[in-house]
Amino acid sequence: MAARGVLVSYETIRRWCDKFGKPYADGLRRRRARTGDKWHLDEVFLKINGITHYLWRAVDQNGVVLDILVQPKRDRFAAMRFFRKLLRATGRQPRVIITDKLRSYAAAKRVVMPGVAHRQHRYLNNRAENSHQPTRERERRMRRFKSARHAQRFVEVHGIVASHFRPRRHLLSAADYRELRSK
Repeated sequence: MAARGVLVSYETIRRWCDKFGKPYADGLRRRRARTGDKWHLDEVFLKINGITHYLWRAVDQNGVVLDILVQPKRDRFAAMRFFRKLLRATGRQPRVIITDKLRSYAAAKRVVMPGVAHRQHRYLNNRAENSHQPTRERERRMRRFKSARHAQRFVEVHGIVASHFRPRRHLLSAADYRELRSK
């Protein structure tokens, strides 16, 4: 752009991301392969203007981010809202869901997905726990989120786009992984 005489500031780039990020993420979501039948669910704390919010995330067995939701609570109704949003986004039910020991998941699952198997274990949920790391790094770089709406808008797009451009390490040999990263 500079070679053509067009001045672009960081604010221009930010506006482009706001304008084109959501349609791009929606297109990637529509074109992705069919989601796996084992879902890992987790939530983490977010501080937004000094108020604690929760970032709910669902990941399938291949590490693909299915959906993300920012909510102010971590109770049964918040979990039910997340499950319903997740079922709408994917269009199918999982065979099994894997969560940590938060009791809200079990209470919401009984209402929204009664026929789905549910495993609650401390260490089985590492796939979802590790999926939070790129978001945490980006949040730190941005110096926190300013509002829940801003966090939801950013994280929804960032989760889909980042998982699209990050090669799946567990599916590749070390040499292939290094080659893909260098490209």
